[in-house]
Amino acid sequence: MIRQFLPVLLSLVTIQPVLAATIRVPQDHKTLQAAIDASQSGDTITVAPGKYPEHIRLKPGIILRSEGDETRGADGPKRAEATIIDGGKDRKQPGVVMAEGSTLDGFTVTNVGAYDEALWKKHFDSKGEELGDEEGSVQAEGTTPAVSIQGVSCSVTNCIVHHNGDVGIGILGKEKSKTAPFVTGNLVYRNMGGGIGVAEGAEPIIRGNSCKENLRAGIGCRKSNPVITDNKCFQNIRAGIGCREGSKPVMRGNTCYQNRRAGIGIRMEGTAPVVEANECYENEMAGIGCRDGASPILRNNICRKNKMAGIGCRDGAKPLIVGNECRENELVGIGVQSKAIATIQGNKCIDNKLVAIGVTEESTATITDNDLSRTGGQPPIIAVKDGSTATILENRISGGGVAAILVQGKATINGNRFTGIGEKQGNAVWVWEKSTATISDNTFEGYRTAVNAGKATMVVTGNTVKQFQGTAITVTDSVKPAYVYGNTAISAAPNAKAVNVEGPSGIVADNIVKPAE
Repeated sequence: MIRQFLPVLLSLVTIQPVLAATIRVPQDHKTLQAAIDASQSGDTITVAPGKYPEHIRLKPGIILRSEGDETRGADGPKRAEATIIDGGKDRKQPGVVMAEGSTLDGFTVTNVGAYDEALWKKHFDSKGEELGDEEGSVQAEGTTPAVSIQGVSCSVTNCIVHHNGDVGIGILGKEKSKTAPFVTGNLVYRNMGGGIGVAEGAEPIIRGNSCKENLRAGIGCRKSNPVITDNKCFQNIRAGIGCREGSKPVMRGNTCYQNRRAGIGIRMEGTAPVVEANECYENEMAGIGCRDGASPILRNNICRKNKMAGIGCRDGAKPLIVGNECRENELVGIGVQSKAIATIQGNKCIDNKLVAIGVTEESTATITDNDLSRTGGQPPIIAVKDGSTATILENRISGGGVAAILVQGKATINGNRFTGIGEKQGNAVWVWEKSTATISDNTFEGYRTAVNAGKATMVVTGNTVKQFQGTAITVTDSVKPAYVYGNTAISAAPNAKAVNVEGPSGIVADNIVKPAE
């Protein structure tokens, strides 16, 4: 009987896991690397407070953790503030090289390469305009991250990474390897590159980090597809979060503010992030900016009090802009320029200093179901200029200076509701010479004139106009015969007129004045 069970007993013994050990530094080993070298997968290395002048390379499956609890200090966990990996300004190798399945938990990593305050200040003053495109970028040749993650899945958490000579945390994909680390709860600041940089096909989850005052973006991604959620990115020299070179990240729930350029910056053909439910405010450029052929989905974001646009797209960008709120920006709520093509639907643009939506420089926009308003100021609510084309459907437009909509290009304006604010409202729609506009089935209330067009090509049909002054619709000197029919003006004034058409005309009929009730 014993002989029958002996092979079974032996097999059970051989498959029992080796018990994980806890190794202490400096009690068991004086240096971090010595403890790592003595460890096996599954072991935990606990590290007492102190400064460790080392560059270390982790082994697969080990946990390197500072001693202490989760009590917060000035910058992060007190244990991270007190347990320091110091690279001694040597940038020949990273401060920490991560391994497959390893964890780095609760350390300060600093002095990996030389931090240069004068150079940092120079680029701060120029908003990074003089910064080389590859300088400090995670994938650039010769760049040495303070914490290096390449071709492995691992965890970096509760760390403070600051004053290093290149990128703070660098995440690089590797051919035939899955690079999907978890980077969470870290403070990354004042690095001479990006705060957290992702490139070459990596797919990390980057969550709950604070990235500030870095030389490039707080978080940057190139040719990669990270999930970037619930981070704070502020006061960085370039964007709070930057995305380029065909990246397709998900950016959700981040707060990007007071960056020297955009809150979130997106560029290059094939770059197609989903940017959702972020808040971008008080940035020196746009809250969210996209350009150079990028095609993002921008959905349910709040962009307020930025120095330029709330959302800006230019240079052939092709964004879908849905459900965002753009409020109190120094220039426009949503700007479309330089041959960009945008779909703008269901947004709120409120009290932006210039236009709510601007479509300029041969751009194309479809503008549908938006709430657009401003109290005071001379600029229009929507401007279509410089040979641009816009389809403007079923929006609610309140206010406007010289006009609610100004057209210097081509516009189809259908089914919108226009509401003037105050007695000084001018035209609801002002169409400039050499422009083309079809204006139908809109409701206008509280403007001096609903439509004012001169030397343009015009079709104006089926509109209802209330609380106007004198003539509701005026078309003069049309380039082609004007078609103005089926419009209704409602007024108690005895001299009120529905339309005045001077110059070439096609069908001008069935335009009536009804008495106000």
